Amino acid sequence: MIDLTSYIRPGDGVWWGQGGAEPEPLVNALLDQVDTIGPVRVFCGLTWNERLSGEISENLSVLSYGGLGQLRGLSKQGRLEVVPCHYSALPRLFAEGRLPCDVGLLQVSPPDEDGMVSLGIGVEYVADALRHTRTLLAEINQRMPRTFGATRLPLSAFAATVETDRPLRQAPVRAPDDVERAIAEHVAGLVEDGDTLQTGVGSLPNAVLDSLSGHIDLGFHTGMITDGVLALVEKGVVTGARKEIDPGLVVTGAALGSTSLYDRLHAFPVRFREAGYTHDPAVLSRLRSLVSINSAIEVDLLGQVGAELRRGVHLGAVGGQVDFSRAAALTGARSIIALRAESGGESAIVPRLRGAVVTTARSDVDVVVTEHGIATLTGCTVAERSRRLIEVAAPQYRERLARSLVERKA
Repeated sequence: MIDLTSYIRPGDGVWWGQGGAEPEPLVNALLDQVDTIGPVRVFCGLTWNERLSGEISENLSVLSYGGLGQLRGLSKQGRLEVVPCHYSALPRLFAEGRLPCDVGLLQVSPPDEDGMVSLGIGVEYVADALRHTRTLLAEINQRMPRTFGATRLPLSAFAATVETDRPLRQAPVRAPDDVERAIAEHVAGLVEDGDTLQTGVGSLPNAVLDSLSGHIDLGFHTGMITDGVLALVEKGVVTGARKEIDPGLVVTGAALGSTSLYDRLHAFPVRFREAGYTHDPAVLSRLRSLVSINSAIEVDLLGQVGAELRRGVHLGAVGGQVDFSRAAALTGARSIIALRAESGGESAIVPRLRGAVVTTARSDVDVVVTEHGIATLTGCTVAERSRRLIEVAAPQYRERLARSLVERKA
């Protein structure tokens, strides 16, 4: 085990990569040694590390941009501090020292013939943060693939390294159910040949990807890719031939999927870029064919989207939803919010957001899709929006939702 006391000081701020790119041996070493080091403030994104869901030392303050993966457990305990921000803001927050950036923990590929390592499947905010970080520590994992598009680093960039040969964490998988497949079919009907897509991760986005197999010349410019994206590349559905920028390339910040996905990345035209590129409004405004497809916890009758909180617990994040939704609605093709009409025995179409936090403004949403149909909101009045949203709500809640409109006017 690496002794971190030589590199991390009491009061330091530490960040690390997320998902399959999380340097878990270094993170676990920090969890083991934090009481010896002293108070430490850390920032991380999505984590599948179970140790970050339970009891953690009082010397560790955990910040994130949302309650993703195992961080939901910390949110339930009141131990997670959420920094609500657009994903595109992360580079600036690191540059200004508003997020912890004294020490960075990375997982990288083995060095190439030039002695340079790649950030592998997790470029995103890591590539932006490392430019402003005093000390870098790396896990060199023999199974981390070399990826292309982002800055490579010499071994001399790291104050210390540990070498491993371990499988990368795979994204949890649940097969789409009939409801999600119905939603996906509606979404697929809104996508035109040649569109450039942004999608999320999970069973519903996977269902959407499955439903697109009949399209041609689709492109991707997105924060994360999954196995479903590469499946569409293999089928010839995704060519990127009509993309206004980066034609022929799938542009992403991270890969979250299976070992098969990670092992085959080198054979596909995928370019991994930093958040300062993938989510930059100036970059996204050049994609006139951009279609954003995002999920939500709830949508109210004004068309406002809640994608962060349920019963006071952080389950999601602002993340890149607003970056892509706004670009798609203003300068791209269309902004789509897709969700189940009912979740946890409650309607997901609600009079007012129960979470009391608006993630995406109503003006940034073109279409809301449930298994019951498509509610096109663009150009509609407030009253017409409400009527259309009620039409795609679960039938057993529609009368109650209609009454809420009358009560609101009273």
